Amino acid sequence: MDFTSDESELSDADIDDYADKCYMDLKSGKPVVSLGNEKFRCPFCLGKKKQDYRYNELLQHAIGVGASNRAPKVKANHMALANLLKNDYADAAGSLPSRQAVGPSNPPRPLQDQEAYVWPWMGILANVPAEKTKEDGASLMQQLANFNPLQFTAVLCSEGRYTGYAVVGFSKDWIGFTNALAFHNYFKSQRLGKKDWAALGQEKYICGWMAKEEDYKSSDPVGRFLSANGDLKTVSGLENDLSRKTETLIANLSHQITAKSKYLVELECRCNQMNLSVKRAMEETDLLHKSYNEEMRNMQSAAREHSQKIFEETDQLRKQLDDKENAIERRSKQLSKFVAQTDIERRKLESEMKKNSEQNDSIHMARIEQQKSDKNVLKLVEKHKKEKEIALNKILQLEKQLDEKQKLELEIQQLRGRLLVVQHMEGEGVDVKKRTDELTEELNEKIEEMEYMEGLNQTLIIKERKTNDELQDAKKALISGLSELLGPRSTIGLKRMGELDEKPFLAACKKRYGTADGEAEIKAAEFCSEWQENLKDANWHPFKIVTRGGKTEQIINEDDEKLVGLKEQLGDEVYKAVTTALLEINEYNASGSYVVSELWNNKEDRKASMQEALQHVLEQWKLRRRRR
Repeated sequence: MDFTSDESELSDADIDDYADKCYMDLKSGKPVVSLGNEKFRCPFCLGKKKQDYRYNELLQHAIGVGASNRAPKVKANHMALANLLKNDYADAAGSLPSRQAVGPSNPPRPLQDQEAYVWPWMGILANVPAEKTKEDGASLMQQLANFNPLQFTAVLCSEGRYTGYAVVGFSKDWIGFTNALAFHNYFKSQRLGKKDWAALGQEKYICGWMAKEEDYKSSDPVGRFLSANGDLKTVSGLENDLSRKTETLIANLSHQITAKSKYLVELECRCNQMNLSVKRAMEETDLLHKSYNEEMRNMQSAAREHSQKIFEETDQLRKQLDDKENAIERRSKQLSKFVAQTDIERRKLESEMKKNSEQNDSIHMARIEQQKSDKNVLKLVEKHKKEKEIALNKILQLEKQLDEKQKLELEIQQLRGRLLVVQHMEGEGVDVKKRTDELTEELNEKIEEMEYMEGLNQTLIIKERKTNDELQDAKKALISGLSELLGPRSTIGLKRMGELDEKPFLAACKKRYGTADGEAEIKAAEFCSEWQENLKDANWHPFKIVTRGGKTEQIINEDDEKLVGLKEQLGDEVYKAVTTALLEINEYNASGSYVVSELWNNKEDRKASMQEALQHVLEQWKLRRRRR
């Protein structure tokens, strides 16, 4: 191959093919590259003074010229030389005396999953012209669109000047890692990677590579930017972190699913219990309706039988009247035949006719009365029927009201249970929103029905509160008016709740400061005054809430810093006195946090009732009256 031919006869598109042909010629030994004794030469730069190179020097020379802005043929020749040195003379790099003299051989290159990368994944661009950084590097971002970059940042020095470097950010997931590697491999394949950039020197080609540990730990502006905006992570380490997070998420979701399933089972049990109660109530209601219907049928049957009996009796009376009328008419006809008989017979006949006429009138009047009676009987039957229907309707209405009142609470509880079940049935083919709205509307209607009943209860509560307020006012008046009569030695007296006892403070100070010079009394008064002020501090609430026997209550928080310090400084007795005062204030005046007077049974050491206090005052008054 003629290496001295015209350098312009080769185009840029044919550089790779020409480099491959040149590589095969170099590999066959023509021209000669190795001079022996670990010396090498460049067969394409014969005119230069320096003709012998070490391995690293010649490799750097070949890479630098191959990536420079030289003629295509010169670049292809040096690219072939670089490939030959890397592939065929790579073992010469590890046996150089200079490397052995400097230090031990390089450690083996770590695997890809053990290399430390900057995370979130970032790529570094070098030799970026300032005009390409305008508008957040829009032109460069468009050129790098195949790698899906998310962010472009021009790197500035501490004085705010542009350094010629830029950082491209990728997504944090594995897709972003793949894009960053593709970005790295692309520039490497174009011989514009980091090593190529180091060999180019001041040549203004845009080079790029993926940010790694070396870049992160560098002290230049790029290193400071990477350390400020990312962390070093290995692929295996990131995979372990994601695995741990995924396992934690799965465990939490499993726990939530288990809790939801348990809660759903509980809801189903409650719903089944409610359904059973409602079913029993409905069965009882059905029994009541059946008994009511049976009674109604019996009453209607009895009414029909009674009416039928009245109609039958009326028909019999009507038949009897008709028979008598017919008999009288026949008798009248017979008498008319003997009209021509003697006067005596005529008078008898007239008398009989008159009697018959009177009888007919009486029978006619009786028939009229019977008709009136029949009408009255019918009206009476209708009236009784209407009255029975009204009474039965009232009974039915009262029974329905009673049933509604009994079922109302059951229906409300059932609706609430259904509403909770429906809310947990999402994704099971049920229109949860529609069903929830229906159940909510029905539940609101039932609750409105309950409001009337609750109104009565509210009235009683208001009356009870009013009575309680009046009792508290009377109690305050009794305490203020009888403070002189109720002394500490009497059975019923006044106790100042929340006031510290000075005796434990004095005893503790005597142990600590001694009994000389009255210092213990002064310190005891100071400590007592200080802690009395602490008790008045509304912002200090050394209590915690616990549940005992299904009820919540407040107890002293033994881990409170002030109480722990008090116990260590002055001992258990002072600690007990302060906690006792705290409990008294929390019980009798939690909102005010100041000392209040309370009626107290000194004999039994407990709170005294108003009745006990009034009885004691009355006894004292009688005793004083007798002394007078």
